[in-house]
Amino acid sequence: MNKKEMFMSALKNEKPIKWMGYGFDAFTKTMYHCIMDPISIWDIIFIEGENVLDHWGVNHRFIPGKDPGIIPMVNEQNQVIKDITHWRDYVTFPEIPDDLDWDSVRAQIAEVDRDNEIIMLATFRGLFERAHCLMTFEDTLINMYEEPEAMNELFEAYTDWKLKVAKLLCDNLSFDVIQSHDDWGSKTSMFFSVDKFRELLKPHYKRLYDYYHERGIIVMHHCDCYAAELAPEMVDLGVDIWEGVLPSNDIPKVQKATGGKMLLMGGLDQGLIDQADVTEEAVRAEVRRAIDEYAPGGAFLPCIGSIECLNAWVTPIVIDECNRYGEEWLKKYQQQNA
Repeated sequence: MNKKEMFMSALKNEKPIKWMGYGFDAFTKTMYHCIMDPISIWDIIFIEGENVLDHWGVNHRFIPGKDPGIIPMVNEQNQVIKDITHWRDYVTFPEIPDDLDWDSVRAQIAEVDRDNEIIMLATFRGLFERAHCLMTFEDTLINMYEEPEAMNELFEAYTDWKLKVAKLLCDNLSFDVIQSHDDWGSKTSMFFSVDKFRELLKPHYKRLYDYYHERGIIVMHHCDCYAAELAPEMVDLGVDIWEGVLPSNDIPKVQKATGGKMLLMGGLDQGLIDQADVTEEAVRAEVRRAIDEYAPGGAFLPCIGSIECLNAWVTPIVIDECNRYGEEWLKKYQQQNA
């Protein structure tokens, strides 16, 4: 099997396990293993500077080399939505330009060996993350509980906009996986209850992910936080891959709860290994721990939760050890299951 076939075998949770290695090994060797589409570039990737307004009127900061990513700088004074019950008076859904540069992205895709490599696009600012860009984080959570009807209307309208994006991506580009970003918790707890997720987020994500499936696209949900209680919900709404699953989620328990129906990618304690003073052996030891603990449960591939380490030199060590030890682990597994 080539790398793409090995990944697809893991995605299908084929038994016996046929491959264990770095989760993104079959994906393009671009930054974050994604090909950046023109809508993402226009909507968010363009942001760089101390105070930058996006097309939604949200203030952001991104200082390369200093910030881990693009950070919404939202407070009571500059938040877009002042009153959630009148959100339509504040929110203007930006029109996606007709003159985006699709050709250069198509040319990039055309250079990929599709028989051996997987093409992934990313879609940023999921439903919850968009809400806490338009409002303060505190107001977003309060409104989900005190004004659920208005929040549901906002999520529905935003999902309609995301569906327009999805159609444009599928109509204009040939790709295999959509990586959808939305964090629903901290490292150790969720931001809201399972019931609140079912009420306000799940129905809209179901619409969005059903559309991608109808277009033949694999859905990867990037959620590098604690969200263990939502794992069965993710399966229900059609998530094929939960990427960024942290050890704090009790991964063996999640594996049992999802029954191998959703590939779990992650498992590494990035807070432990993504440090300037970490030793190479400590990085490799963490990789071996993750494989030993989670690989036997199936539907698992190790990778960095945030896809790239802030300390860039750590990433290639992780990849090397995932593949080196993954192969060693697989041989032992195959001998035991012969």
